[in-house]
Amino acid sequence: MAKASNNFTCSACAAVYSKWSGRCDGCGDWNTIIEEKPLSKSGPSKKTLGGMRGKKVPLTDLSTKEAPPPRTVCGMGELDRVLGGGLVPASAILVGGDPGIGKSTLMLQAAARFAQAGLKTVYVSGEESSAQVRMRAQRLGLGDAPVKLAAETNLRDILTTLEAEEPDLVVIDSIQTMWADNVESAPGSVSQVRAAAHEIVTFAKSRNVAVIIVGHVTKDGQLAGPRVVEHMVDTVLYFEGERGHHFRLLRAVKNRFGPAQEIGVFEMTGDGLCEVTNPSALFLSERDKPTAGSVVFAGIEGTRPVLVEFQALVAPSPNAQARRTVVGWDGGRLSMILAVLESRCGIPFAGLDVYLNVAGGMKVSEPAADLAVAAALLSAREDVAIPKDCVVFGELSLSGGLRPVNQTENRLKEAQKLGFSSAIAPSRSKAGDGSGMQIRYMDDLVSFVGEVFAAG
Repeated sequence: MAKASNNFTCSACAAVYSKWSGRCDGCGDWNTIIEEKPLSKSGPSKKTLGGMRGKKVPLTDLSTKEAPPPRTVCGMGELDRVLGGGLVPASAILVGGDPGIGKSTLMLQAAARFAQAGLKTVYVSGEESSAQVRMRAQRLGLGDAPVKLAAETNLRDILTTLEAEEPDLVVIDSIQTMWADNVESAPGSVSQVRAAAHEIVTFAKSRNVAVIIVGHVTKDGQLAGPRVVEHMVDTVLYFEGERGHHFRLLRAVKNRFGPAQEIGVFEMTGDGLCEVTNPSALFLSERDKPTAGSVVFAGIEGTRPVLVEFQALVAPSPNAQARRTVVGWDGGRLSMILAVLESRCGIPFAGLDVYLNVAGGMKVSEPAADLAVAAALLSAREDVAIPKDCVVFGELSLSGGLRPVNQTENRLKEAQKLGFSSAIAPSRSKAGDGSGMQIRYMDDLVSFVGEVFAAG
């Protein structure tokens, strides 16, 4: 029988080694490698594999019909939308965001709403004292909400308290401050975050308690800690926004109980976060007249159509190396569109600085925005304004062709609702005749340039 071997893991970066070392080669930290013993020192035996020591697991077929899980609606429509229609019992939700973006404010408002909806709610803060949380609650007008409050970081004490209280919902703010006394590393380390998340999620599943865990993000915008934490939980939400803008986006990147990539839009005010039921009107609130370099894109975020404005500026470069600056979109995709415009349409951008921005701080990742970006770049370069009442969408291929996009009718309906009367779209993504809009269908980028910018 092979002898079971122990693993040595770095508590800072989770690198695994076969033997102990004083310095981690992965992150360079000293004295962070600790021993992780296996669960059992005895290897697998035929008796164990034969099922004599374990119990039989009940099996079902795929045709088994079970009632959908009950949901609790808090009344914040944007939050309920992102959660997939409400909070599911025994679900584990991870919420990440930049420091100071408003995660604690959102969680306190959500806890108060769920408590008012009838759930027994406990809010555990590891970053602030109870007095600080109460001050924020008073400022938000939530001082009378039936929420139980605790300020503690010891995970063992927290779980013991929750077992005695038997709540329906627990908010942990944040996972990086939790400390498990059976792990030999500092709070916030990879080992501590992984161990604390495992204990909290296990508690949620075994006690039928919904848990919302707040997590910090790194400078790259990823949730701090091991990626295994995102696999443990049922839902991963990112709270996004620019400090210079007054609105925030709550985006679902993983959801076992609803659609992923769904977004909820909030506005940060002096009274806390307020819902924005019509985000398209918010992102287009400053479009007064046609401007060269400004194009409205009809996009889809999750199941919601959202109209955003792309702004482009093209100017002669005083430097030998022209600048390419992008805010709110993928810089690599911008380089691709510039290359297609030059190679397929003969429109060079060499020696020109290119600046591209998504108005309002919105972040767009949908390939259907390719044609809108190309239109904004050409509009800025040729100083020809796209009509104010026109929306543009379509995916661009490397050959210069325009590929169809999904949910064309929903995009057009949202545009028509906001007063747009015309659209430019790929030929093969035709919508029904009942859209009520004047739609110009394009086969490729060459025909788009010839028809839209020939007069300019």
